[in-house]
Amino acid sequence: MAIGANKVVSVNYILKDNEGVIIDSTENSPPFAYISGSEQILPKLEEEVSGMIIGSRKNIKLTASEAYGDYDDKAVQNAKRSQFPDDFNLEVGMNYIANSPDGKQMPFIIKEIRDTEIIIDFNHPLAGKDLEFEVELLDVRDATEEEMDHGHVHSPEGHHH
Repeated sequence: MAIGANKVVSVNYILKDNEGVIIDSTENSPPFAYISGSEQILPKLEEEVSGMIIGSRKNIKLTASEAYGDYDDKAVQNAKRSQFPDDFNLEVGMNYIANSPDGKQMPFIIKEIRDTEIIIDFNHPLAGKDLEFEVELLDVRDATEEEMDHGHVHSPEGHHH
């Protein structure tokens, strides 16, 4: 039976890239929990987890287009060094956030630092990569009204904003 919307779904997982390298894991940390049907995880991953039963494990493979999309060369741009504040700490490989003219946050990574320009990449760090999730479904429960209002899962000890 499929997990419906507005459920708190708790899982343990190991995320690997297409070369088998572990990218992320809940090992040595609390399980990951999300509210189903609220676009908090990758849609294809949620679809696959939705068909699981509590206590089961599943190996879920996602193509790049099912995960974070194909790598887009047009998302790599040259920015003038003068567009960054003088005291801005620029480091290759670091993640930063820019604001679009409409106020939307746009994460980017610094790819290269040159004398007068900075090469920035707006692709998701996992764009263009096929991914493999080893998932164990631990629990499913109804989301509370407060969790639905806040848009995220609260711990059993409560939640403070």
